[in-house]
Amino acid sequence: MDLYAEILAHYLQQQDAQIIFPNLQLNAKEIAQMECYRALDKIRAIIRDEQYSDEDCVMKIEEIVCALEDVGSHGGNRHD
Repeated sequence: MDLYAEILAHYLQQQDAQIIFPNLQLNAKEIAQMECYRALDKIRAIIRDEQYSDEDCVMKIEEIVCALEDVGSHGGNRHD
């Protein structure tokens, strides 16, 4: 059965594929803009919050990085 799966996988890898999301109403640009706006809105709320002292800014930066990661943006290796 492994040979059958290998032959089938090899054949299918050479074919064009099309993925359809029949219920999706937005295009890629609209989705990216919507997600960017959501992230910016979160970031703005974080930096406008005046209840924190300057010492708490590190935590604000962490919140901003997490907001970016929530929409799929990698925080980089330094975030670890």
